Amino acid sequence: MKLKTGDNVVVIQGKDAGKTGKIMRTMKKNSSVVVEKVNVKKRHIKKTTSRAGEIIQFEAPIDASNVKVICPQCKKATRVGYVIGADKKKRRVCKKCSESVDQPVEAKSKKKQ
Repeated sequence: MKLKTGDNVVVIQGKDAGKTGKIMRTMKKNSSVVVEKVNVKKRHIKKTTSRAGEIIQFEAPIDASNVKVICPQCKKATRVGYVIGADKKKRRVCKKCSESVDQPVEAKSKKKQ
């Protein structure tokens, strides 16, 4: 699967076609992704003695074939290809403008002691 967590995507099929969002989670085993504010479902939670009943909303997974990555440079929905650079690393590139689609990796903040 050529999609990664954090990619901006547009939905191309289904009831949410045309909506855009960021990928929150990828599930490679069944080739699906969870996109924020897309495919929102409601679930009714039964009341218990310790908690009141409620209705929760959550984003359900959609198939990875129903989304396309939005290129950060040309701002178009595109397919993704791979190129091996001069530094011998594999990079994802936009099929339309041949620019890199990969986001710069954010440094993880260290825990203060």
